[in-house]
Amino acid sequence: MAMCMVFDIPGSATAFQERVHRAGVRIVQNVLTGGRSDRMSETLPVHVTVVIPTRNEEEAIVDTIRSVPNDGWCEKIDFLIVDGNSTDRTRELAEGEGATVYVEPRKGYGRAYKTGFAMAPGDVIVTMDADCTYPGEEVPDLVRKLLEEDLEWITCDRLRRAEEGAMPGLHGFGNWVLSTTATVLYWYGVHDSQSGMWVFRKSIFEDERVRPKHDGMPLSQEFKIRARRYLGKKKTAEVSVPYRPRVGEAEINTWGDGLLNLRFLFTHRLGLTRQVTPWGPE
Repeated sequence: MAMCMVFDIPGSATAFQERVHRAGVRIVQNVLTGGRSDRMSETLPVHVTVVIPTRNEEEAIVDTIRSVPNDGWCEKIDFLIVDGNSTDRTRELAEGEGATVYVEPRKGYGRAYKTGFAMAPGDVIVTMDADCTYPGEEVPDLVRKLLEEDLEWITCDRLRRAEEGAMPGLHGFGNWVLSTTATVLYWYGVHDSQSGMWVFRKSIFEDERVRPKHDGMPLSQEFKIRARRYLGKKKTAEVSVPYRPRVGEAEINTWGDGLLNLRFLFTHRLGLTRQVTPWGPE
């Protein structure tokens, strides 16, 4: 499990939490602890479910769950972990934090989300990876934006605010290639085609055209394409958030997944995307 240290700076309207991970990654979070407006302190009348796919993430799953505030900012918040048969203590640790854990025997990043989206009990779904890369502390403001601006779907852009070391050379280049290709082929107004942090109303899936079909990594870009096309640009938005160095070993295949994503952009443009496994759990 990732270790962290917290320091409070007295005499300030804000407290800065420095989380120093065993991996040598220092994350500085600016968490408001005082001077909040009445509007910002109001409880949002919504049930939020955070859906997190996992596969051997014992080093960071606890910190990932705890990074999302649970201080009454919404009526109810819960966590749904869709686990791909982890062989470490991921499931045990997540359950210890009060999360619901569902073991998805079918393989794939996209497969995990197709299960999690159907199972999530919340009115609003938030997604993030289980490796401390996404800023859980931003979740309340993102949900508030969704509700107050009457949006249906938000995707988070990592590229503009990525911290040093968060996106190493090959990873960064691959993201640029895929995002540029997606823009040229779809012209859909999304800067970061590969982001895995989304905030949206579960009701969007009542329109089956919005439901992504792919079982693998391409689900991420497919979801963005479908959301922008079928929900419309006035009901969707992209918001820049910090992106941080991961904690723990990555399970992705950089070259294999990158080429799969690139091929998908072209085949989907030609209308060749097919659903291999159905929506929802077995």
